[in-house]
Amino acid sequence: MRILVVEDEPLFADAVAEWLRGDAHAVDVVYDGGTALENLAVHDYDVVVLDRDLPVVHGDEVCRTIVAGGGTARVLMLTAAGMIDDRVAGLTLGADDYLAKPVAFRELGARVVALGRRSRAAAPPILERAGVRLDLHRREVYRDGRYVPLSRKEFAVLAELLRADGAVVSAELLLEKAWDEHADPFTNVVRMTILKLRRKLGEPQLVVTQPGVGYRIP
Repeated sequence: MRILVVEDEPLFADAVAEWLRGDAHAVDVVYDGGTALENLAVHDYDVVVLDRDLPVVHGDEVCRTIVAGGGTARVLMLTAAGMIDDRVAGLTLGADDYLAKPVAFRELGARVVALGRRSRAAAPPILERAGVRLDLHRREVYRDGRYVPLSRKEFAVLAELLRADGAVVSAELLLEKAWDEHADPFTNVVRMTILKLRRKLGEPQLVVTQPGVGYRIP
């Protein structure tokens, strides 16, 4: 998934992002509400982990903007304000979930995944096609019963291809979902990841290139 972490404590924000990246998500990090709105105008996020008390633009206003935009991004408010009235206020603004600091990263990761399922068409925890079995929870991939060790990016790309259920997935969409905002859209990083993925999955090759369009697993 593509996730935006909005938190004005850099050390904590970076720790959250690193934990989420460990689950093969693409994560962008910003430290104020104004930059968050700029990112939201450019990228299509699945989940926004949003601190409430932000500089420049308050987290409440960021949440209102997300909800008013009518997109699919889900909002997880993550803040030190943990009283019942604070949680009710956050949910009333349109947040989909609310966690008070300090948080257990395992719980945070689980809640992000749960919200991500609501931001797109529901997908089973195990994706299977053409002899490939991908377990989203265990982060494991098998082909015809053979374990296939994949990097985080290779796993994320394969998951997107399997979710497409045989349809073509563009390189632009793969870049959007599997890499963060620092990825150069003019590089061949997607093509190189596809090549590595093909090599690891073995013969016969599964990932088909549709010239000028994208990639698919028939």
